[in-house]
Amino acid sequence: MQFNQVIADNQTKQRLKELVQKNRLSHALLFLGREGSGALPLAIAFAQYVLCEKVNAKPDKSAISLFGEQQIEQNTALSEDSCGQCSSCLKANRLVHPDLHFSYPALKRDSNHKQVLSTDYITEWRQFIQQYPYNNVADWLDFLKENSKLKIDSPANKQGNITVHECDDISHKLSLKSFESDYKILIMWMPEFLGKEGNKLLKLIEEPPPDTLFIFVAEDEHAILPTILSRTQLIKIPSLSTAEIEEALIKNYQLATEKAAEIAAVSEGNFREALQLLQAPQDDLQAQVREWLNIILKNNVASQLKWLDEINKLGREKQKQFLKYFIHLLEQGIRAGYLDEDYLDIIPENERDFAFRINKICGTEAQEAIVEELNNAIYYIERNAHAKMLFHALSIRFFHIIKDNSLILVH
Repeated sequence: MQFNQVIADNQTKQRLKELVQKNRLSHALLFLGREGSGALPLAIAFAQYVLCEKVNAKPDKSAISLFGEQQIEQNTALSEDSCGQCSSCLKANRLVHPDLHFSYPALKRDSNHKQVLSTDYITEWRQFIQQYPYNNVADWLDFLKENSKLKIDSPANKQGNITVHECDDISHKLSLKSFESDYKILIMWMPEFLGKEGNKLLKLIEEPPPDTLFIFVAEDEHAILPTILSRTQLIKIPSLSTAEIEEALIKNYQLATEKAAEIAAVSEGNFREALQLLQAPQDDLQAQVREWLNIILKNNVASQLKWLDEINKLGREKQKQFLKYFIHLLEQGIRAGYLDEDYLDIIPENERDFAFRINKICGTEAQEAIVEELNNAIYYIERNAHAKMLFHALSIRFFHIIKDNSLILVH
């Protein structure tokens, strides 16, 4: 994977290149970015950049150290990206380079299988990264359950883990001499899943073998062991801007500008969310929102129960998508309420009609109250709330907010 293939912040890409070019690279890096920021593909692209034979084709290798132990002048001949054609790049791109190692949350094969190692699932990992590089850890564990011969025979086996056996395996692999490259690289995805057994890696991180690079890729720095956190150089990966997501959707997925802008606005800097929305047509989501509001306003109990059964069948991620799109539509309604007619073109045509209709049935304060309730609902869904009960409660609240113009229920 090359930098130019990664949807991530361009300034961060440039900073990573300069760490290599100016020999300012730490032995342990922490790529910290929210879900959908592109932190994992960026880490893989960076590893390929370090391993690339063209990038490392320096005049006098003996005089140069990647980690800056010897001060040298910047090598301006270094490429701005990995070549993508040398043997190292081809192997790194397929995630089969012998000096590029991965560690990630994994599951027990069954209750009798005590040792849990990332390498047990390397085939599934490669498939997952090739297909879904921007997905989250829940997606990975679901992928693992579907594509591996796993027996999920206990609740404990439904949660991923990076075990003490994995830490021992990491120590063993990095103690060996590199096979092909001058450098050995370990990418650990989601170090938040490391328990106290992660302390076994401290000495290795602090005093690694020569030319060994640790790259930790995380979403929540507060969930990482402080002893590991203090030994890493922090690289913050900012969330993508709406414009960056829009551009990526147009360039890579040949989306119409209006459609790309719509998805980018709803995804709120999360490229994973944008790709999920790409698979769920907005017309269908808007039809669902309209149907729900009509049922609420008519107070049709039979229709409401049928709708609740249907929404309950959707997975957690699709329920969140639906709620986020509803929030987006309400925001468009609020925006339309303040815009002059000459400026309404900034709202896509297929959302303008909804904006006008929602403004007729409830004012700005009521819409803001509904948005607050929807945001709370997303929070609860992420924490495994019972979907049918949640949407039933929302229906009751929305009825009173809209029909009775009552905000007392939400304040």
